[in-house]
Order: sequence, then structure tokens, then C-alpha cells
Amino acid sequence: MQKTLPSCRRIACLLALLSFVTALRAQTGTLQVSVTDGKAPLAGASIQISPVNRGGYTNANGRYSTELNAGSYDVSASFVGYTLLSKSVTITAGQTASLEFALEAGTTLNTLVVLGSRSLPRTQTATPVPVDVIDIKRIIGDAPQVSVNQLLNYIAPSFSSGTQTVADGTDHIDPASLRGLGPDQVLVLINGKRRHNTALVNVNGTFGRGSVGTDMNSIPTSAIDRIEILRDGAAAQYGSDAIAGVINIILKSSVNRLNVNVTTGGNYTSKADDNLDGQTVQTGLNYGIPLGERGGFLNIGGSYDYRNYTNRSGPWIGPIYRTYPGAVDKTDSFLNANKITRDDIRMRAGQSRLRSGQLFLNANIPMESGAEFYFFGGLGYRNGQAAGVYRLPSDSRNILDIYPLGFLPEIHSDIYDKSLAFGIRGNVGKWKADVSNTYGQNQFIFRVENSLNASLEKASPTRFNAGGPVFTQNTTNLDFSRHFEVLEGLDIGFGAEHRFERYQLIAGAENSYTDYGRARKIGVSQDGSDILVPDPKGNINTKFGPDGSARAGGAQVFPGFRPENAVNATRSAIAGYVDLEASFTEKFLMGIAGRFENYNDFGSTVNGKLTARYKLNRNMSIRGSVSTGFRAPSLHQRFYSNTSTLFVDGVPYEVGTFTNDSRPAELLGIPKLKPEKSIAASAGFTGTLGRFNLTIDGYFTRITDRIVYTDLFSGSNAPGASPIDREIYELLRNANANQAAFFANAINSETKGVDLVLTYNMKLGAGNLRADLAGTWANTHQVGPIKASEKLKGKENIYFSQTSRTYLEKSVPRTKLNLSLNYSTGKFSVFLRNVYFGSVDEATNNPLFFQTYDGKVITDLTLGYRISRALRLSIGSNNLLDVYPDKVENINNTTNGQFLYSRRVTQFGYNGRFVFARLELNL
Repeated sequence: MQKTLPSCRRIACLLALLSFVTALRAQTGTLQVSVTDGKAPLAGASIQISPVNRGGYTNANGRYSTELNAGSYDVSASFVGYTLLSKSVTITAGQTASLEFALEAGTTLNTLVVLGSRSLPRTQTATPVPVDVIDIKRIIGDAPQVSVNQLLNYIAPSFSSGTQTVADGTDHIDPASLRGLGPDQVLVLINGKRRHNTALVNVNGTFGRGSVGTDMNSIPTSAIDRIEILRDGAAAQYGSDAIAGVINIILKSSVNRLNVNVTTGGNYTSKADDNLDGQTVQTGLNYGIPLGERGGFLNIGGSYDYRNYTNRSGPWIGPIYRTYPGAVDKTDSFLNANKITRDDIRMRAGQSRLRSGQLFLNANIPMESGAEFYFFGGLGYRNGQAAGVYRLPSDSRNILDIYPLGFLPEIHSDIYDKSLAFGIRGNVGKWKADVSNTYGQNQFIFRVENSLNASLEKASPTRFNAGGPVFTQNTTNLDFSRHFEVLEGLDIGFGAEHRFERYQLIAGAENSYTDYGRARKIGVSQDGSDILVPDPKGNINTKFGPDGSARAGGAQVFPGFRPENAVNATRSAIAGYVDLEASFTEKFLMGIAGRFENYNDFGSTVNGKLTARYKLNRNMSIRGSVSTGFRAPSLHQRFYSNTSTLFVDGVPYEVGTFTNDSRPAELLGIPKLKPEKSIAASAGFTGTLGRFNLTIDGYFTRITDRIVYTDLFSGSNAPGASPIDREIYELLRNANANQAAFFANAINSETKGVDLVLTYNMKLGAGNLRADLAGTWANTHQVGPIKASEKLKGKENIYFSQTSRTYLEKSVPRTKLNLSLNYSTGKFSVFLRNVYFGSVDEATNNPLFFQTYDGKVITDLTLGYRISRALRLSIGSNNLLDVYPDKVENINNTTNGQFLYSRRVTQFGYNGRFVFARLELNL
């Protein structure tokens, strides 16, 4: 009897526990929420439940369901581009309560966002750090721009991106900046997962020189629902590259909706040939398919783009044709004999020609266990065509038998991009878990056409395969998060990451890089003449042009990558993070994040972030953050090497880029690359004042050991030259170069700025008026000494020159203001936007060429008419008033009149007025 008593007690305890659990369950009820736009379900709408700080997103049917304890709750529903709505509900034990939201179109700062925090969604005015939400699916209907970078350039004030010209591969990928920092200091995510970088490293004379960015233009706008921009250092949360912030691209999840968007236009401006060029056609398509009965979906978005080149160069000034000896100017007789004018001898200064096609998928499949399997990714191809500087007929780089009038060499690019992410997310006990793998690859192949290898003379082909880089990245993540009913709410997130990267350089064809005019001496003949043997690496030139200078080897405009440039480099990194966010009271929230990362090529780093937000009242808050961050040097910066033609203040140089473990780097004392490190702080105010929503944030970022692309070092074989200079001279000759550049941790920098966002939404007459005012002021400057080696004492101005300093500090507008007005009534809509792009400075080492280009205002106007419920027509213009930047003042800084506007720095480009028509079909 005594032995059975404990068993009875166990049974009694178990029954009591079961009764308690049953009682608890009996005290809960179910909340079911449906969200529509008044016509159809809204998939991916954000749901927030207070005061318990719970929520999530609607499925493909626009529905969300959860269990709640009996009681009263406030429920908010939000979708980007629509006004947030809130309703109260009472949950009764054992019963189901239903809420229906019909959201109305509108633009406020009350959109719910999750970027920058691993807790549940909050409104933009309630986040502890500044986050912008760009409704791409709405903007693409009104804005003249059709690519992601240019859309953001005219919408987000802290974002800058400009189309480059005569900058090799950079002509085909627009470098982008956030808060005035570099293209490689902003992290890009898709659906919250890390996006791979482009294979291209920017080494020519443009903003972002020496950096490696992310090609957001490879993502079709037809596949994008919205873009979240976190304007705050976030390396402690998301890892390398997030020094300036994070851009999260959210793909569409709608189903049973067909969207076709066709835009066509061109640059109608007095400065174009025949007043029209840059013809553009973009066709975008999106359709979603429901999968299963649990709200699964497969959304498909794709686009085809055609963009013609623009040309704003002037006719060639100065001599075009000379006769030798004596270099007699015979330009007039040459032009008359060939029945041409100076207008026929000119280059193309403007945007490159592009053709591209992209396809993206986004899918979610709920499983019986309550988990969901998801995947997304895409394929893209882009073909670009950009021109170099015109080679004159009597130039030693030209062969008259091939090009009697000289030639304009062209760089053709073949850019392949592919990506695939997949994973499973669901609940493990009370924890939310997400395991995923993300793969991406970008390949950039150079072809050179309408060119020649002058050292082959008449035997030269006119087309060359120059090779190119390939970058591959694979990231595996495991993430956990959970909400605790502690204090006023505690959210905990932690996880781990493994990332593998591969960088390859593929050599071009032999004739694309070889100098066939080189030879080496093996002896002396009986008559005293040298005995020479052809040798591309020899130090004796044997082929000369009419002016007596040596014939150039390799493909003109872009010599191919050589076998010694070829590389297949890999690295891996592991990381772990913890992210805590606690609401100590209803008014005070604080978060702390820490991240450890280890790279197998440079070691470990630990970073942290502290955030806080205090509600002054129901509608106003103050917020702030402090953080440390880092950026790992890219594999491109570690292993890229090549020889190409660079123009410095209008003078061409054959420049060899050498790795930091090369012999020239050793001779100059340039060390191996190490990570950039940062310290950042921000503070701001958010408020809702009647119909106005306001955020204003100030920030400070200091970056130490910032990686730059140096200016040009050269050796010498002159009498009295040092042994080091002589060795550098010979090394450069063997690489078909006469100067050398490197990547180096050269400087420290500081960035200070203020961002302002103000929105207003109201009924006006029979329609709705939306107004958005956004502005930014940012100032980046170098601080402290240039970190040159002892061997480079006295050459600091080469290690980090005035040109490089201008690219860092003043090559993108430091001030930008954006005022957008959108009014719609019935079938009509009007979109009017004015953007002020602040001044920029010419990037030059020559004080005679220094110039400040004043700020300008660009006006966009779009008129829309809804022909039927499914069909909408829009017509409009970017740069309606045909505004151009200031012209270059010093004629000697125009490359013989070819660059009427600066090619080194850009505010908004110099294409002039763009007019367009757009037809949208929604079924």
C-alpha cells in the first residue's frame, strides 16, 4: 500500500496539470484577420497586436490567424502604399473573433517595418532607428525612372547613384551610395537574405573608385513589392558591408493578378543629335499562382529592357591628322579629302547602350506542421556597349589600312547573374526558427569591338575576347527568435551564419593582351647590329607609329586579362549573433545586439550595437543608437590585377593594377589589406502632428583603415634612378604598363549628416493629395594622416591624392532635397516632383582644372488617366525643364572638346529631358 501511494500522487499531479492546461486553453480564443484593398486580398500585409506586441503577415489569401488569451486588444493592419488602420477587438474564451480591414491608398510614415529589428513589426515613427519604405509597385506607375538605382536616386534623399560614362565596366553598373559612404559600405538583402556583390571592381575615374558594390539593377522592378532602407550602421546585426546601412528588397507575393507594364521614351533635348537619343523601352510582367489550400503562392516577375546610348560630346578640337616627320597639321586637307567634318571625329560621352532580360521567382509553401518552405531567386543577362576615347587616324595606336579615319573603340559587356535562396521557417517549441541557404553568382565578361592591336599592324583583328571576373557567394543561416511576456515585452533573437566566397579572373584571348612588337636581345651580329628575338616580355620595341612612338600592344581601350592575372581565390567566414530588445515600460524601449565573425583570411572581429526609443507621448518619440561595425576587404580588392588605359586630367596612361602580395607592392612597402572598422552614432525625433508625420535624424560615422585605390606610381630607367625605381620600371614594362596602382588601407574618414522626412496626406476636393518632403545633408572628410609606408615618405599625395580625396568627399551631392506631390481624383492623377541635387567638385590633381559644379533642381511631371478598371495610361517627363550641369570651364580639361560636362563626378547625369509614355494592364 505504501508503494502505490507515490503512484497515486503522480497520477493526481498529472491530472491536475492536465486540468490546468485545459483551463488555460479554455481561456484562449482565436483572432482571424482579413485584409483587402477594397477589391482583392492583400498578401503580405503587416498585422500588429497590442499591448501583447504580437503579430505577423497575411498569407496569399490576405488572412492572418492567431490564438490569444481572453481580453481586449488593439489590432493594426498596414501595407506599404496604404494608410494604416487600427481596430479594437474583444477575445472571448473558446470563441473566434473576426476583423476585416479594407485599406485605402495613402502615403504616411505609419507603414509597419521589420528591418533593423528582429522583433515584431513597428511603424516607421516607432522604430528605434530610421527606416524608409519605398512602395515600388506604386512608384513605378508614376515615376519616369525604370531601374532600381535611378528610382531610389530620385526618391530616397540619402541614396545617390549616377550613370557613369567612359569608365570601362562601370558604364554598365551604376555605383550607389548611402549617407555619402561607398558602394561597398551598404549591405543589400532580398527578403531579408544577403545579396551577392557584383564581380566588377570600379577602378576607373568615377565615384566609388576602388569599391565593389551590389548590382540592384539586375532585379526587375516588376518583381519588387517594396524596398526598406535602414539608414543606420548595422554590421552588429547583419554583418560585413552594413557600415552605412541596409537595403532590403521585398519581392511580390500577390496571386491571381496579372500586371503588365510597358514604358517607352527617349531624351528629347536640344543637345542631342537630331534632338532625340537614348530611346528606351522596358516591358515588365508579373503574375502570381496560388499553391495549395493553405495560402501558398508562386509569384513570377520579369522584364526586358532596351536603352540606347546618349551622346553629349563636342567635335574634336585641335589637330586631327598630322604628317611626319615634323608633325605638320594637315587636318583641313584630310577632312576635305575624305568629305567629312569635325563632327564625324568625336566620341560618345553619355549613358551606355544596354539590353537586358531578367526573371525572378518568389514562392512560399505552407506545410502540415505549421512550418513553411520558401524559395526565391532569379536569372538575368545584360549586354552593354560603351565607347572609349577616339583614336585619331595618325595616332600610333591606329593602323591606317584598317581605319583610314581613325576609330572609336567599344567595350561590350556580357553580364550574367543568377541566384537562388531556399529555406524552412516555423516553430520549434515556442521559438520561431528559420534555416536557409542563399546562393548567388555574378559574371562580367568583357569584349572589345571596333578596335585593334596596333602591334599586329595590318594583321590585327577588330574584335577581342578580353576575359573577365566571376564572383560566387553562398550563405547559410540558422536563426531563432521568441517573444517573452516580460516587462512590457522582451524579444530575443540569435543565430549563426556560414558564408563561402569565390573570386575568379578569366584570362582573355592572347591577342587581347599581347604586345607583338616586343623583342629581347640575344647577341650582336658581325656588322654590329643587335640580334633580336621576338618576345612579348622583351624590353625592346620593334614596331613604331608614324610619330616615332612604339605601337601599343593589346586591345585598344581595354587590354584583356593576362594569364598571370587569372586567379581562383576562395574564403569562408562564420558568424554568430545575439539580438535583444526589451520594452521596459510602454514608453521606453532598448535593444542590444552583438556579433562575432571569423574570416579564414584575416581573423576575427566582434561588434555591438545599442538602440533606444522613448515615447514622449502617444504621437512623439526620441530615438538613438551607437554601434561599432566593420567591412571585410573584398576578394576583388585582394586579388584583382590587370592593365588598362586610364585618363588622368585628360592624359591617357597604361595602368597596371597589382595585388598587395606582388613584387611592386613589396618594393613600395604596401601591406596586405585588413578590415575597415567603424564607430557610429545617431539620434532623432519622430512625431505625428495632425496629418503630418515627421522624422529627423542626425548621425555620425567614423571609419578607420578605409580601403582606397591609390593613384599612379611609376618607376624610372633614367640615369641615376634608384635600383627600386629601375626594378619597378621593368616590372611595369613586362605588364604593358607605365604606371601602377594598388588597393590599400590608406586613411580614416568621418561622416556627419542629418536626414529629414515629412509626409502629409489629406482629402482635397473630390480626390486625395499626398505630399512628401525629404532632405539630407552629409559631409564626409578624411581625418588624420595618410597611412603610407616608410618607403613612400614624400609620396603621400600619390598614395591618396587630391583626386581620391574629392571622390571620397565631394563627388556626390552632399545636399539633396525632394518634394513630391501626388493628386488623384476619379480617373485622373498628377505626379509632380522637384529634386534639388547639391553641388559637387571636379576630381582632379591639377589646380587649373578645379571647379565646383553648382546645385540644380530637376522637375519630374507625370499625368495619368485610367482608361478602364484594368488599363491605365501615363505620359510624363524626367527633367521636364531640360536642365544640365555646369559645363567644364577649362577647355584643356575636356579631352580635346569631348567632355563638355564632367565625366568624373555626377549629380544627375547629363542626358537632358526624358519624355515617356507608359501603359499599365492589371487583371
